[in-house]
Amino acid sequence: MADPPAEPAGPREASGMALKVGVVGIAGIGNRHCQCHKEDPLADLVGVCDIVRDRADAAARRYETKAYYSVAEMLDAHPDLDVVDVTTGGRENGSWHYEPVMEALDRGRNVLVEKPLSSDVREARRMVARADEKGVYFACNLNHYFTPPAERAKKMVEDGEAGELRYCLMRMGFSGGEPTYGGAPKDDRTKGFPYFHAKAFLTHPLSVMRYLCGDVTHVQAFFGRPGFRQRAGDVMLSQTSIHMRFANDAVGYLLSTRGDTPVGLGGWWSIEVGGTKGTFCIENCIEKVTFWPAQKVGLQQPPEASVFDSGIKDFDQTFPRRIHAFLEDVSNRVPRAALRGSGRDALAALEYTWAAMESHEMGGSLVRPHALPPVH
Repeated sequence: MADPPAEPAGPREASGMALKVGVVGIAGIGNRHCQCHKEDPLADLVGVCDIVRDRADAAARRYETKAYYSVAEMLDAHPDLDVVDVTTGGRENGSWHYEPVMEALDRGRNVLVEKPLSSDVREARRMVARADEKGVYFACNLNHYFTPPAERAKKMVEDGEAGELRYCLMRMGFSGGEPTYGGAPKDDRTKGFPYFHAKAFLTHPLSVMRYLCGDVTHVQAFFGRPGFRQRAGDVMLSQTSIHMRFANDAVGYLLSTRGDTPVGLGGWWSIEVGGTKGTFCIENCIEKVTFWPAQKVGLQQPPEASVFDSGIKDFDQTFPRRIHAFLEDVSNRVPRAALRGSGRDALAALEYTWAAMESHEMGGSLVRPHALPPVH
């Protein structure tokens, strides 16, 4: 039996040199990634790549770097490129990830890719497997839990402060309603895809739930769409209701909608995790986490809470924080199994999404997600 791939040494030794980065796909999210790399001391943005030449040229001028019009061209020009950051989109926001990711992995480059890994779970599995074969770092932009509140909550779990986890409730989605509905999607990348919301968005809440509560073993789901979408001929299943069981025996529930109703308490993003020693709730992703310890109080009297406020109100700050974490992990040459927000982590969320879609199509039957690849 062949030995497993060694942990990647990486082109950069512990010399303090910035990692050479190339960004592929220079639309809205690509520009955001470029700006993060330009402002991060761990990154040296040496190239931007897009098949739309005008877009690549404009980005090259904006970020004072070189423009390329194919991944191969950029890789050939920079044989010492450390990181390829793939921010392409495509149908259901993920169909244009596979080719550039695989091309970069085949050339032995470390890769960060936008979520979801793919709009096809089979492609996602192949990407994770190829990165493992090549022994390189492969990560995904799971930016929703690279925040001070999430890190604080994770420590509560790891330190046993919350006790034995028993439940996880998450609600994440866009505020809206019938008066604000703009009609059925007209973009070829979104129209006609009933599972667009599930594939394009659920990676975020599912990855946060798994980050705090661990692997999911069972999924049951019901999807739907309101009457105003049906009357407009909009096939997107914009409401997802997912019940799950975790490997630690806790149960979870995720409700996600895409502008079907106004948001209520907790805003567009909230997660509550209950444990035998305490319960915590994160509100609005990056803003704050509240912790209620188990105390001897009356049934109608809530325990005294402690609040950690990050002081950050801008959700966009999750992008530089997440990208910096990846650059930090690559620079420090952490073991691949310790890579934060890895491709395997993103694949897990996609496997749960596919299990939820299967459950919905089977009338809400219980489904066990596809097994994740082993950690070497």
